[in-house]
Amino acid sequence: MISATFSVLFISFLLLTLIVQFWLASRHIRHILRHRSVVPAQFAEKIPLAAHQKAADYTIAKTKLGLVSLILNAVVLMGFTLFGGLQLLSVSLLKLAGPGMLYQISLIGAFALISSLIELPLSYYSQFVLEARFGFNKMTPALFFTDMLKSTFLGAAIGLPLIWVVLTLMEKSGALWWLYAWVVWSGFQLLMMLLYPTVIAPLFNKFTPLEDDSLRQRIEGLMQRVGFASQGLFVMDGSKRSAHGNAYFSGFGAAKRIVFFDTLLSRLAPAEIEAVLAHELGHFKLKHIVKRIIVIFLVSLAFLALLGYLKEQVWFYTGLGVDPMLLAKNDAMAFILFMLALPVFTFLFSPLTSISSRTHEFEADAFAARYTNADDLVAALVKLYEDNASTLTPDPLHSAFYDSHPPATVRINKLLAV
Repeated sequence: MISATFSVLFISFLLLTLIVQFWLASRHIRHILRHRSVVPAQFAEKIPLAAHQKAADYTIAKTKLGLVSLILNAVVLMGFTLFGGLQLLSVSLLKLAGPGMLYQISLIGAFALISSLIELPLSYYSQFVLEARFGFNKMTPALFFTDMLKSTFLGAAIGLPLIWVVLTLMEKSGALWWLYAWVVWSGFQLLMMLLYPTVIAPLFNKFTPLEDDSLRQRIEGLMQRVGFASQGLFVMDGSKRSAHGNAYFSGFGAAKRIVFFDTLLSRLAPAEIEAVLAHELGHFKLKHIVKRIIVIFLVSLAFLALLGYLKEQVWFYTGLGVDPMLLAKNDAMAFILFMLALPVFTFLFSPLTSISSRTHEFEADAFAARYTNADDLVAALVKLYEDNASTLTPDPLHSAFYDSHPPATVRINKLLAV
């Protein structure tokens, strides 16, 4: 009875989520089309109508592709769960590997591989059709598949040992396994933050020291005023994959480094680059990154505790189309089912995350305005919106659900009022 109720609840939330997502997408498309023919007044002198229309068309194309992805993901989700896909995969692997850790790790690995292969056609289309149509793709098919293979091998090399540790804890450390697993997972996340800038990122991109002496001195002066110590200023060859531009800093402690996309440096003036970096440094100085890490750790602790409860409930398995009475441990299956079901039940809370993120963006903008010229940051943002074909007229409700940054008009108006 509980199993059937959970199945109905799962399907109901899945349908509700799909309906809301399609409704939001349709609102977004209609809103953009209504404003496609006129550049918003405050941008009229800075962004040509052709660029505004390109951004509208690009955003609509991405939104429509997103709808295709939603349908595909829903079909795959149902296929894995209530239509018996995971059950079939589990039984097949159990026959091959026998009960034990090899079976469990094989189940997670096979699930991840199948999921990646299903997503591959849409990823390829997005890169080589959609992005190419709007002039953003700089990647070759060879690089696309090289990246994919690198990511797969890297994911296996890093992820499989972590999975083994977590599954071992689930099996042998008693009722509080989720607490010990959380400690391991949190330590792993911190280790990845330390290793990513110097070990992982260079596997995919080339990082060279910033050679422009005048720009480097300008940035070092900003870092002195702000009180930020970095292990170096680097330029990343982002142009070999995309025409989009960005800047970021990564790592923590002795591994902190500032990275500029080469596409960003080629487009912005030195004062504008300084203002963009001041915004990014604002996130660090205002403890936004630390706060986000704490929130992520707390949420992950709550979810692991929930998984600790659900993995012992027969209705959790049977309600999602899986027979839990296998002659093997079900920990890997519980983990997969949890990761599949979680987004279905949490999507409607997305605006809560967006609200927090947008608050941080406003605060980082205000920080940048204190240490640089606000007009320079506005000018940089306008160029970035134009270069990245980001729409200036998103639907407000769609933006509240999906966008971590405030809409352009809201953000710039607030900056000008500082």
